[in-house]
Amino acid sequence: MRSLTQLLRTNIQNLKPYSSARDEYTGEEGVFLDANENPFNEPYNRYPDPYQRKLKAIIAELKEVDAAQIFLGNGSDEAIDLVYRAFCEPGIDNVVSIDPTYGMYQVAAETNDVKVKKVKLTSDFELDVAALLDVVDANTKMLWICSPNNPTGNCFRETDVETILRKFDGIVVLDEAYVDFAPGRSMLGKLNNFPNLVVMQTFSKAWGMAGIRLGMAFAQPEIIKILSRIKYPYNLNILTQKKAMELISQNKEKTEQWIKLLLDERIKLASELKKLPFVHHIYPSDANFLLVRTTEPKRIYNFLVDKKIIIRDRSTVTLCEGCLRITVGSPEENRILMDALRLFV
Repeated sequence: MRSLTQLLRTNIQNLKPYSSARDEYTGEEGVFLDANENPFNEPYNRYPDPYQRKLKAIIAELKEVDAAQIFLGNGSDEAIDLVYRAFCEPGIDNVVSIDPTYGMYQVAAETNDVKVKKVKLTSDFELDVAALLDVVDANTKMLWICSPNNPTGNCFRETDVETILRKFDGIVVLDEAYVDFAPGRSMLGKLNNFPNLVVMQTFSKAWGMAGIRLGMAFAQPEIIKILSRIKYPYNLNILTQKKAMELISQNKEKTEQWIKLLLDERIKLASELKKLPFVHHIYPSDANFLLVRTTEPKRIYNFLVDKKIIIRDRSTVTLCEGCLRITVGSPEENRILMDALRLFV
């Protein structure tokens, strides 16, 4: 791996971060006359902890990592944007990404004026390791892998990911947003083995917290310090921090039950979808959704929209011709979907 000094943008290396009042004094008790806050309307009158120390302690225990290895953002999209801002010189550097995959990697790259070199997955949706490494050049700073992948739903072979981590000397970002539905497939436990690995996870999927916008990035402390240096000072508001601590503490067993239920429903839904004459193939899934190849994706999509049942038409996405992506819902939601699809002619 190239050193962080070699990978970082020069201006980021030299950046002196903004020092907030809560950087200078981290205590919770006292007469606070330092941050020009209104003394009334507690606790919402006070700025939140800019480093989310209490929340990180809870997450560190949950994920079995060191708190210094955690970055928390306003959804995973904030962390995605920040790694571009930290490592990629606009108009000069580039990144490598699999295709198809989550669209925000491309959007964030374009926003930061960074070229994306896309490499198609194989016909069975696996990584083409040789092709990915072949397009790397001297200005390639990052390589993006989403596993389980969106929209294909599959986890990639761990050996393939590790080969890339060893042979690519830049940052490898492994987005594990759906990994809770693929037990035992996370690479978080190997974080200390690969200094160039950044793992992203979220509370939006399995934990049912999409509305509070809390994303996580895990990496070596040196990388976390860089992301913390360039983030907005108070990027996670007090409501998000408090609600996250509450839900993590209260809902661990409930989340495990939700995951089991959704995995069972994924099997049932796939079985029922296979019986429909216009369904050609259902791809194996390690996520909370199914990628379904059909005869008439656009007409099926519009038919369901008319019934106020909303899925995603992925038929224009690379390697996904004819495909619809269907999130696994509650048993009742899945029943409503199947009742409607049985009426499609």
